[in-house]
Amino acid sequence: MKWNILNSEQQLDEIKKNSGTKPQVIFKHSTRCSVSSMAKSRLDREKENEKADFHYLDLIAHRNISNKIAEDFSIRHESPQILLIKNGECVYDESHMGINIDEIEEKF
Repeated sequence: MKWNILNSEQQLDEIKKNSGTKPQVIFKHSTRCSVSSMAKSRLDREKENEKADFHYLDLIAHRNISNKIAEDFSIRHESPQILLIKNGECVYDESHMGINIDEIEEKF
């Protein structure tokens, strides 16, 4: 998996904008959580999918961005969590062991 590192709130505006033409996926990862590490490991082993852009957020280092994501997309914060953004809106989110790349790709 090729990740775009998400480390500024300004990038969220770009993600929303870009989601009008290409699906955007945000993976919120807690570096302190073993379940999050397992979910990230599963995603890391997946081949790159050119149909969407994939963004990685270290929510321990950037809790402010995680909070803004929850606010902007009207979703409850969870960790780990994956979100699919299309046309500026979160159309799918899943957490913990429910994170599955096949389900995400079905929604592109």
